[in-house]
Amino acid sequence: MTEIPGINTTAAPSGTGCAECLDDGGWWFHLRRCAQCGHIGCCDSSPAQHASAHSRTSGHLLIQSFEPGETWFWSYPEEQFYNGPDLAPPHHRPEDQPVPGPAGHVPADWRRRLH
Repeated sequence: MTEIPGINTTAAPSGTGCAECLDDGGWWFHLRRCAQCGHIGCCDSSPAQHASAHSRTSGHLLIQSFEPGETWFWSYPEEQFYNGPDLAPPHHRPEDQPVPGPAGHVPADWRRRLH
C-alpha cells in the first residue's frame, strides 16, 4: 500500500479515552484518534474539543473515529471525510465504556452542554 502523508499505521492509540479530559476530570461525547501519532481526543461536539485542539497545536491534520463500528477519517483543513488504511489496534474505545464518558464524570445535563 502507498504511504499516505499524515497517517502512521503503526502509531498505537494513546489510551481508551480523551487524554486531556482524563487528566483534568472532564468528559467527552465521542472520541477521535489522531492518524499521525495516535492521540485520543474528544470530538468537536464535546465541551473541550480536544481532538481539533491537538490538530491545531501539533499540525497533525487527519483523524479517525475511535468509536465502535466507525472507520472514517476526517481532514481538518479540507473539512472532508475519507477512507483510509487500518491503523494499529485497538480500533475503537472499549465497547463497555459509556457514551458519553467516562463513567462518573458526565453531568446530568450533558445534552445541553454539547456543541
